[in-house]
Amino acid sequence: MSIHENLLGGPAPTHLPDDPEPRELLAAGTPPAEVAAKYPTSSLAWAQLADEAYEGGRVVESYAYARTGYHRGLDSLRRAGWKGHGPVPFEHEPNRGFLRALHALARAAGAIGETEEHERCSTFLRDSSPTAADILS
Repeated sequence: MSIHENLLGGPAPTHLPDDPEPRELLAAGTPPAEVAAKYPTSSLAWAQLADEAYEGGRVVESYAYARTGYHRGLDSLRRAGWKGHGPVPFEHEPNRGFLRALHALARAAGAIGETEEHERCSTFLRDSSPTAADILS
């Protein structure tokens, strides 16, 4: 038996490949818009744009940024073997951009009255990573 075998019978956790350049640029203070323009597949850059817009009271803009980061993340998850369900651990740092975008989408959807999308995204976040749901909420 492998030590990585899921004893509960569900899908194995999905770990996105590391893409350190956007994360390093953001950590160094590069504006998220510049990072998203240079690395448009980076969910982390889009999530940070969504957070900044939300904090600035630009909820519809936050929603658009979050939706972009969410869809970029779904594309990355599928390329990494994800089949539409299963754990996406927050503990694996490259997964955090997608999880942050998903959280930002749920938050912005709730703020603009998209109740069904807010609930769907909140459930998806909790199902993907209870840790992310607890930390980001």
